[in-house]
Amino acid sequence: MEKSRNYALPIAMMFCLFAMISFVTGLQNPFGVIVKNQFEVSNFMSQLGNFANFIAYAFMGIPAGIMLKKIGYKKTALWAIVVGFTGVLVMFLSGVIESFAIYLTGAFIAGFSMCMLNTVVNPMLNTLGGGGKKGNQLIQFGGACNSIAATIVPVLVGYLMGDVAQATIKDGNPALFIAMGIFALVFIVLSFVSIPEPYVEKDDNKKDAYGPMSFRHFKLGIIAIFVYVGVEVAIPSIANLYMTEPIELGGLGLPAAVAGTLVGTYWFLMFVGRLIGGMIGGKVSPKGMLGFVLGLAALFILLAILLPNDILVKMPVFRADISFGLESVPLPVMFLILCGLCTSVMWGGIFNLAVEGLGKYTAIASGIFMVMVCGGGIIPPVQGWIADLTSNYIASYWIIFVGIVYMLYYALIGSKNVNKDIPVD
Repeated sequence: MEKSRNYALPIAMMFCLFAMISFVTGLQNPFGVIVKNQFEVSNFMSQLGNFANFIAYAFMGIPAGIMLKKIGYKKTALWAIVVGFTGVLVMFLSGVIESFAIYLTGAFIAGFSMCMLNTVVNPMLNTLGGGGKKGNQLIQFGGACNSIAATIVPVLVGYLMGDVAQATIKDGNPALFIAMGIFALVFIVLSFVSIPEPYVEKDDNKKDAYGPMSFRHFKLGIIAIFVYVGVEVAIPSIANLYMTEPIELGGLGLPAAVAGTLVGTYWFLMFVGRLIGGMIGGKVSPKGMLGFVLGLAALFILLAILLPNDILVKMPVFRADISFGLESVPLPVMFLILCGLCTSVMWGGIFNLAVEGLGKYTAIASGIFMVMVCGGGIIPPVQGWIADLTSNYIASYWIIFVGIVYMLYYALIGSKNVNKDIPVD
């Protein structure tokens, strides 16, 4: 009980940071619809905001891991908040200047911040939970906070957009102001919070014959996280384009507000899934949990690809007034949205399996892990390119299916630690 009381505030702060990560990252999804219409760009280019945000992880992942070892969790998080505030401010200025390039620059800067924060919160929660099932449980609860913020963003921005054809970045300013306010508030609170620093390294002169890349399950795990983040982001992002595109251009012609509620429902289902994952995470192995949701996700994607879109079903959706209501949606869209239940627990499960047994290499491993989050900026544009090439949004989801199959392999086979002879103390 004493341990729980001592760690309650640090855990709460990590949960708060988890929400910040999602809120800022989630802005790129509805903003993709805005910039596509405002600047008259292709589906591929509309996803460059995601690309800029996530490709920053490729540059900042390892430096963030080094920062974690050199200056610890708290200082790394504070620097990340400053960088994040700057990135969102630049995105706001892009609306004032009406510049697509400035918007991408802001998304890129914000991506540096999200990478740094992710490097902090994941190993911190895993460590506070003692790794294993309990570590996974805390990450899932943190992920639930992440999903609450992700649920709000597309619904809020979709509501602010109004008419898609007339929407501009300025219409999303209230969401940007909220993001900057959150950054400022958490910076102040975090400055006064004491956080355990288990990975601060004081002696840098020692050479080590091993490292995180010496572990096969870690190497396969970082590929899995690359694929996962791309899948998680691409499913709702391309669905948003599909739903708002005019019927004559291969889309469904839905109003932005309706599409926003459906995408928001995807993220809300991620919240539900992570909440359930957190509640049962102490009893179910990460491998078992991952295997089940990946199998279900593969089924949902197959159904979305193969079923006709002229069949409408009534689906509960999360609306801008924080209420639920029924919306008529094409059957394939319903299955895409239901994937949120499956993607919900994948991040925590993959991270937990990938760093299991790494011991002293966990801090650097977390940095390398974050490098591969750039998959969230690569897979959505690739899927957008496929949609442009084939003029078929639904057919582009085959790339998502292939990614899910790889993750299923990792969960069931590739996650086994076959390098237990490597000293990690």
